[in-house]
Amino acid sequence: MQRRDDPVSASDWCRAQLVAGRKLGFVPTMGALHEGHLSLVRRARAECGLVAVSVFVNPLQFNEARDFERYPRDFDGDARLLADAGCDLVFTGTLEQFFPESGGARDRIAWREPGASAEGLEGALRPGHFRGVATIVARLFELVRPTRAYFGEKDFQQTLVVRQVARELGYPTIVVCPTLREPSGLARSSRNELLSAEQRERAVAIHRGLLRSRALWREDGERRADALRAPIREELALAHLELEYAELRDPDDWTSAEPVAPLERAVALVAARAGSVRLIDNLRLDESSS
Repeated sequence: MQRRDDPVSASDWCRAQLVAGRKLGFVPTMGALHEGHLSLVRRARAECGLVAVSVFVNPLQFNEARDFERYPRDFDGDARLLADAGCDLVFTGTLEQFFPESGGARDRIAWREPGASAEGLEGALRPGHFRGVATIVARLFELVRPTRAYFGEKDFQQTLVVRQVARELGYPTIVVCPTLREPSGLARSSRNELLSAEQRERAVAIHRGLLRSRALWREDGERRADALRAPIREELALAHLELEYAELRDPDDWTSAEPVAPLERAVALVAARAGSVRLIDNLRLDESSS
């Protein structure tokens, strides 16, 4: 596996593969890799043959300095996991290396606006977050020029933003992969490592609430957003999790506010805190998913 500590040399390697006519899959990450990330790498390798992975804790998408500082970092450990998963290139860099025209100064970066899919929910609670996501993802796509890029469904609203970036650039194909879960049902996340054993046990209530909402959709034919979100809020309250939101959206017609009319398609989205650890999850109600 090739390892690069600067984006320019990584871009040179990627360009050489594409000039040679090879397909290149790409998995952008912030490190602290877990099985969810590695499943993306394996799928990219199966579909493209070659896989590049970026590891960069992007300061542009953090609203809280403390959250940025606490985010786990272990590039050497991540590289070992990626080598075992069949990755061909892993690279990292600094903010100044990714945006050399800025000299590392945020106010000199050419920010990319994320579009309407960034409105509401995560976009409302974390102002500027998706602007930071869209800006770094666009730069990564420009550096790697991948055939396909792979993202996890757990960050549902982010996948909508990323799709918009790809549409504007004209590449790559975006592949959204199902959320991987721990045996308990808790969605795999780098932030899970910050949970105590007791918090991890309580956090399972998020998935439990989502499953109850899906059962209402499938078994009772419920289509009203307020009724569908009720069991999610109930489960989080019983587990003493701090609710930030539990809402419904039409996954094919994103709106900043929850739809008032009965839903024809639905994804339930949740954000909650166990202590200081913020967790998000979602579940499509009208399709088979885990």
